[in-house]
Amino acid sequence: MAAPKTIPPRQPGLAGLNSSVPLVRAGMGTPEVAEIEAWTDEDYRRATGLVSLLPKDGKDDRALLPVFEPAALRDAARAMLGARALDAVARELVKSDRIGSYAETAGTEAAVVGAVAALSPDDVVAPGRRDAGAALARGYPVAGLIAQLLGNAHDLAQGRRIPGCPVLPRALNVLPASSHAATQLPHAAGVAWAAKMQKRPTVALALFEAMEVDAEDFHTGVNFAAVFRLPTIFVCINDGKNDDKTAPLLTSETIAVRALAYGIAGVRVDGGDFLAVAAAVQAAAERARRGDGATLIEAVVGGGGDAVERFAGWLAAEKILAPAALASMRKEVDAEVRAALAAEEKVGPPAASSIIDSVLARPTAALEWQRDELQRVRGKSPRT
Repeated sequence: MAAPKTIPPRQPGLAGLNSSVPLVRAGMGTPEVAEIEAWTDEDYRRATGLVSLLPKDGKDDRALLPVFEPAALRDAARAMLGARALDAVARELVKSDRIGSYAETAGTEAAVVGAVAALSPDDVVAPGRRDAGAALARGYPVAGLIAQLLGNAHDLAQGRRIPGCPVLPRALNVLPASSHAATQLPHAAGVAWAAKMQKRPTVALALFEAMEVDAEDFHTGVNFAAVFRLPTIFVCINDGKNDDKTAPLLTSETIAVRALAYGIAGVRVDGGDFLAVAAAVQAAAERARRGDGATLIEAVVGGGGDAVERFAGWLAAEKILAPAALASMRKEVDAEVRAALAAEEKVGPPAASSIIDSVLARPTAALEWQRDELQRVRGKSPRT
C-alpha cells in the first residue's frame, strides 16, 4: 500500500508540535510512520471550504439549488423578516430595562430559517438561545414569542425561562430552547436515537453557536450520534461574535473539520446564504434517513452582506417575490410585531399559583396546602 498523503501544518499556533514533522490525518503512533487516512480529500475539502449558492454575477448552479415550492420560499422570507423585527424589539426592551437580557440574532436569520425550512414537519429541532427564527419558521405566531420575552401570563413557560428561550407547543416539534452551552446537542441525539429504535424516519436537528463547540455537551452529543449512526444534524452558526470566549479555530482549521475526527460528515457553508444552508441540511437529512449517520454543518455568518437582502434579491430575480411585495411584507411583519408588543405589555404576570400548579401533573397534598397558603397570603380565598 502506498503511503497516504500528509497535510502540512496550515496554521501557526499549534503549540507543542514539531513544525519539521508533517501532520497526518489519523492513526496512532509517531507522525514519522505512514498511516491510513480516516477521510478522503473530498471529505476534507467540504469541511474546510465554503459553499455558497446565491447567484454571483447573475449566475447560479441549478443542479445544486434546494427544492422548494414558491409558497414555502415566501414563508421563509416572512419568517426571516419576523426574526429580524423581533430582534429589534427585544433589544429595545433590554435598553429600556423592561427585560434583563437578549442574545442578538440579527444576521443569523438565513442560517436558522434555512436549516429548519429544509426539514419535514415531523423532524425535531433542538434550538439554542439565539434561534427564535426556528419557531417562526414552523409557523408559531410572533405574539407568543413577545409574551415569552415579557414572561407574562400568555407565556407557555409562565415566566420561568430567560428571554429568547421559549417553550413551544409540542405539535411544532421544536424543543424548549436551551440557554446553556450545547445542552441541546445530547437532546437532539437522544431524540434521534429514539426515532431510530422506533424505525421512524424522523431527523433531529440541533442549532448552536460557535462558542459552544468546546463545551462538554458538544462532544457528548456529537460522539453519541457518531457511534450509533443516528439521524442527527448539528448546525453550528459561526458569526465570529464570540471569539473572545472560545477558540475553536486555534485547535482546528475550521469547526466543520472536527466532524472528521468523529467519523461523521462535515460541511462548511455560507451562513448568510439561505439556499446554501437549506441545501446542506436537505442533503444531510437524506443521508440520515438512509441510515448513513450524522452531519456537522458549520454555517459561517458575516462578510457576505445582509442575509435578508441577499435572499430577497434572489427571490425577486426568480420572480417569486417582487420587491414591492417584499416591502409590503416587511411593513406587515413590523406592524404585527409592534402590535403584539403593545398587546402583550398589557397582559399581567402569571398567576402566583402557577409556581405550584406546574410542578406536577397532579399536585401532592403538601403542594396543595402550599398553594392555598399562597392564595390566603395574597388576600384570595383558599382553594376549595
